[in-house]
Amino acid sequence: MQQNRNALKVAMVAVLTAVVVVFTLVVRIPTAKGYLNLCDVAICFIAFTFGPWSAFIAAGLGTALADLISGYAQWAPISFVVHGVEGLLIALIVRQKGNEAVSFARKLLAGLVCIATVSLGYFALSALFISTVSVAAAEIPGNIAQSGVGFVLGLGVSSAVKKAYPPVRSLAW
Repeated sequence: MQQNRNALKVAMVAVLTAVVVVFTLVVRIPTAKGYLNLCDVAICFIAFTFGPWSAFIAAGLGTALADLISGYAQWAPISFVVHGVEGLLIALIVRQKGNEAVSFARKLLAGLVCIATVSLGYFALSALFISTVSVAAAEIPGNIAQSGVGFVLGLGVSSAVKKAYPPVRSLAW
């Protein structure tokens, strides 16, 4: 029985990784050195719905694969780290114990951590490995907008899915 459950988790994370890739590639708004996208909607949905390890793996792999597919291979390691950590931290902050509801304060904290992780993570790693500090700083407003919108929409989608299909909560990992 446990072997079947583990197989289900692996398959679920593979599908969720593909969802992150699609959300990253389908809507792309060009910027000075890349593009803004909807990956954070998928990442936040996964973090709220499926737990920290699912969020870390799907977010990290999904965004890195999207970078590789779209010709931004130099960003793949940075996207893996930034978005993987984003998903992990959000999920840890909002992790439910039993049937307790997640408080507004914890959701707000998760949103702030989401925005800080994406904007500061890309700023620091970009300035260190890919571009200059001024170029990396110019991307901060876009990253704040992308992650903020993604958080709000991801939270909404997660709430709707949990309401429509309560057993989804048992798939958290």
